[in-house]
Amino acid sequence: MNKPASVSDQFDAVVVGAGFSGLYMLYRLRQLGLSVKGFDSAGDVGGTWYWNRYPGARCDIATPDYTFSFDPELENEWTWSEKYATQPEILDYLRFVADRYGLRSDIQFSTTVTSARWDEQEKRWTITTGHGQEIRCRYYIMATGCLSMPKSPDIEGAGRFAGQVYFTSRWPHEGVDFTGQRVAVTGSSGIQVIPLIARQASQLTVFQRTPNFSIPAHNGPAPADRLRQLDEDRDGYRHDARWSRIGVPNEPTDVLGVTASEAVRRERFEAAWEQGELAGIVNVFADQLFNPASNDILAEMIREKIRSIVTDPETAETLCPKDHYFGTKRPCLDTGYFDTYNLPHVRLVDLRKQPIVSITEDGIETADESFGFDAIVYATGFDAMTGALVAADVTGRDGLSLKEKWAAGPSTYLGLMTAGFPNFFMLTGPGSPSVLSNMAVSIEQHVDWVAGCLKDMREEGLDTIEPTELAESGWNQHVQDCGAITLMPTANSWYMGANVPGKPRVFLPYIGGVDAYRQACDDVVGQGYLGFRMTGPGADRCRDGVIRSMQPDVAMVLEFLAAMGLPPMDTLPADDARALMAATAAARPPGPEVGEVTDGVIPGPAGDLPYRLYRPAGPPEGPRPLVVYFHGGGWVLGNLDSDDPLCRDLCERSGAVVVSVNYRHAPEARFPAAALDAFAAVQWAAANALELGGIPGQLAVAGWSAGANIATVACQLARDAEGPHISGQVLICPVVDSDMTRPSYQENGDGYILTTALMRWFWDHYTDPADRGEPRAAPLRGDLHGLPSTCIVAADFDPLRDEGVAYAHALEAAGVPVRLARARGHTHTSVTMVGTVISGAPVRAEIAEALRNFFPSAEPLEHALQRS
Repeated sequence: MNKPASVSDQFDAVVVGAGFSGLYMLYRLRQLGLSVKGFDSAGDVGGTWYWNRYPGARCDIATPDYTFSFDPELENEWTWSEKYATQPEILDYLRFVADRYGLRSDIQFSTTVTSARWDEQEKRWTITTGHGQEIRCRYYIMATGCLSMPKSPDIEGAGRFAGQVYFTSRWPHEGVDFTGQRVAVTGSSGIQVIPLIARQASQLTVFQRTPNFSIPAHNGPAPADRLRQLDEDRDGYRHDARWSRIGVPNEPTDVLGVTASEAVRRERFEAAWEQGELAGIVNVFADQLFNPASNDILAEMIREKIRSIVTDPETAETLCPKDHYFGTKRPCLDTGYFDTYNLPHVRLVDLRKQPIVSITEDGIETADESFGFDAIVYATGFDAMTGALVAADVTGRDGLSLKEKWAAGPSTYLGLMTAGFPNFFMLTGPGSPSVLSNMAVSIEQHVDWVAGCLKDMREEGLDTIEPTELAESGWNQHVQDCGAITLMPTANSWYMGANVPGKPRVFLPYIGGVDAYRQACDDVVGQGYLGFRMTGPGADRCRDGVIRSMQPDVAMVLEFLAAMGLPPMDTLPADDARALMAATAAARPPGPEVGEVTDGVIPGPAGDLPYRLYRPAGPPEGPRPLVVYFHGGGWVLGNLDSDDPLCRDLCERSGAVVVSVNYRHAPEARFPAAALDAFAAVQWAAANALELGGIPGQLAVAGWSAGANIATVACQLARDAEGPHISGQVLICPVVDSDMTRPSYQENGDGYILTTALMRWFWDHYTDPADRGEPRAAPLRGDLHGLPSTCIVAADFDPLRDEGVAYAHALEAAGVPVRLARARGHTHTSVTMVGTVISGAPVRAEIAEALRNFFPSAEPLEHALQRS
């Protein structure tokens, strides 16, 4: 055993944990010439793979990928025997790594770190172990792993059983022989162990609360194609892994489950089923983690496989997951798991129909019967991602403990650090890709980032680093935003902390992808360690900010459009720009179904104007509030089709009849043609409310962009003309002024679809410079008193953001009730991208709520007629 450290021992860094991350961290710190001490409660290296020795324990990433890549010579010296290595082989590999680099000499085994306290005056951590040692260090690094803190069974009488009790997370090192025994397995992590226990036990009873999705691993030799790629271009292969979504080279599909043919669906699924890899099954459809309908298609194909394997129909149905979407709980790879239930001595008990009442001295008692057992195996899993981090008493600045700070859920910057705890690093912590990725790749990235950070600090004479609260809260929001656009938060999974009673329900890992995460970390460094405060003798450096504030699906849309290489709209003639707009809109989702859609024409100042009417489905059958809507397009582009999905969405959400009216476009019909058409449309709709299915006197106007411009101009004209009565107006990212010097133009004038150049192109087509201050062109400059209640949507990354906010403030100053909806993380166009930008749905829900609030909730039709 290593010599215990004395109270006087001082190190540059202390690393807790000797698994994949701890070993590589020690290696990199040594490379930097830092003095380092490692601790692990285990008796040897291995981390998770030291403790998880249950029968059938294997990795679920193919071994050519689940390996260190930092040293080509190491890769050449080790050969994996199987596609999915077993626990003993992985442990041997980590022992080999430790010996090859002489890492054991810096690690003290069989030692638990019980506390760590930051000394603000000394700028040091004091680490205390279970042996009573105290060690001082500058940097404290927890490499304790995401799945290392076992979860205790929460079953009545769990300590009462007189037979043998085993936990998959802490399996006896000498192994267990179940020959001739009656064995019970309960818990959510038994898919690997159950088939092997069934080979020995005389009777195996599996108590299942929640079935999970699993596909066959098809284990065997390491994949030949993978080995060939590594042999031919190892550097390229490893580079592709580092910049992939899950840390395994894999080309993301663009096949959508909801639109693909049945033949294509089946072909892709069968190929993934036969491949037997997580990278394949999570990539059957591009939309399977976002679209419930697509996920249902994939999930049902997996359920069909289960039914085809398990011979007893009732057992098969019990094994079919139906309470969560595929992938929202960790999918499993198995070897003969479902076949196991065809064995005569194996029984499945559905705890949802027959819950456990108590553990007894002899076995398990359920609501319906009593079972006698010789052994109980608890496959209860782990307190994932945070359990090991808060198990030790980590106390930062001002006496705040990590457990106290995280009482409502973990809070980190990049999953690496947390504010209030200087020089404290977490490897693969909450808020990093970790468990949603190939851990080997994520670990190397984390360790390399920490090592690079410490190197940069030393070179600049800095000795402390800590994230700012702004940067941390921004990253927390980004992590939750990424999760929110997926189906992940819908499941009671350990990703959400749901497997531990009392644990806060927040989405723990970062699902934006290994590639996106790596880029964010690189960008933080490239921007002078954005979001970190770094200090040293006589130095205090901080560039505060948020590294990712755009909604993730909005960013994906922008990346997709950039990759298309479309010509800038402002470089095209109007007709070509209209054709380009129509072409890009052709492939978009259609929007929700509504009860009725009809087209017609209304009389306008210079001829008929086309309109499209949307009536909601379902009751009530009678008249409803009426919304007159005007499409966007800078007074130049757009038609009844261009905003069709948005009108459908507004109709369905608000329960109002929506009448979308087309207006004359520039340059053929310049200012004030569009505004006059809008006022005429509002007058006509008010006069013909009953014929349109509307309630007289319950009329609102709405519009997006230039459509919002003419909508609010129509409200000003209606006020001046003393009619018609307008109950409210919704202005989505409105053009309300011609002043292009506001800060939002400087911040968002390029790269977000609506650019400064394009806005200037729109104005040049629509109005002469002399007219741009006229209230019918720039309604912000008009009289705003007496206007109807208003909802304004202002998007963060919109050149028009500041004028929309200014209009809201000006209306409020004029006594107009105003609701300012901030579209956080959105661009000028993204809120309206129904079915494409999922994160826009809450904003559109707020718009619909505003519309409903414009109208009396239960005004009888006869009263509305009288008031009209």
